[in-house]
Amino acid sequence: MTAEREVFPSGPMVLGLGQCSLDYLGRIHEYPVPDAKCEFSGLVIQGGGPVATALAALSRWGLRCVFSGMIGDDAFGQTIEASLREEGIDTSEMVVRRNGASQFAFIAVEPDAGRRTIFWQRPTGQPLQPEEVPLDKIRQAAVLHTDGLFIDASLLACRTARQAGVPVVVDAGTLRDGMLELARSSDYFIASETFARQLVGNRDPLDACALLLDQGPRLAAVTLGAAGYAALCDGEVIRKPAYPVNALDTTGCGDVFHAGFIFGLVQSWDYGLCLDFAAWAAAQVSLEMGGRRGIPSLSGIRRQGYPVSI
Repeated sequence: MTAEREVFPSGPMVLGLGQCSLDYLGRIHEYPVPDAKCEFSGLVIQGGGPVATALAALSRWGLRCVFSGMIGDDAFGQTIEASLREEGIDTSEMVVRRNGASQFAFIAVEPDAGRRTIFWQRPTGQPLQPEEVPLDKIRQAAVLHTDGLFIDASLLACRTARQAGVPVVVDAGTLRDGMLELARSSDYFIASETFARQLVGNRDPLDACALLLDQGPRLAAVTLGAAGYAALCDGEVIRKPAYPVNALDTTGCGDVFHAGFIFGLVQSWDYGLCLDFAAWAAAQVSLEMGGRRGIPSLSGIRRQGYPVSI
């Protein structure tokens, strides 16, 4: 990795449980009609996945990170694990499924339109099982972060964290079975616009936040892409537009938004500052292809004026 990273082995630890992927990204002029050929350029190959990319950012910002998830024993899996290790992430809790295919995505990026289309394959091996969750490490963590893909494992992890007083942050990309139960076992539930629409239709995203808060988290938020984010906490509405940038590729922006929020939590920032930093960091990611190239450096964060204290 060429990005700057400062590591503090004795610092706070974040345990992430969820998806890891290998992403292939290519630029196209515009999305093709069916039964057409479409030339792409600028191929980028890098690790991806909501939790894995969030941990990559947090590791670069000086936090100890442990990844819990699964890969297959294929070449993609080897590359995924290597990409996490290069980021300084502890992969000792990663489970390898024999004769399994790892998660993979091809992403068609339309820079002129500021959008991308993701084709992805979920891992074919048995999902991460509850008995494979590293409960002792969760109890030692400063924060538990999950995307809920392995729902039974995620629910056990969240309940264990809550019992140990460890804050739980959920990245809710899609309204899958068990996600509302996961909200009841979380402290900070940050959903995508897609999730919010699946939950409440085309109503105001704050309606989704209100419904989610009824499940029990301290804070509920919805990320809205170029429109920014909306959040509810302690009766306060926080709604702000995105940081203005000339976005090249929005892959990974939501993942790094969650990383930014977690980074602020670890430093005891107020929620408004946590969300503001999350939005700024996500905007920086959009300036590069893929979810990890544009992660801002720790020194860049300090130059931006955020009160980094770890």
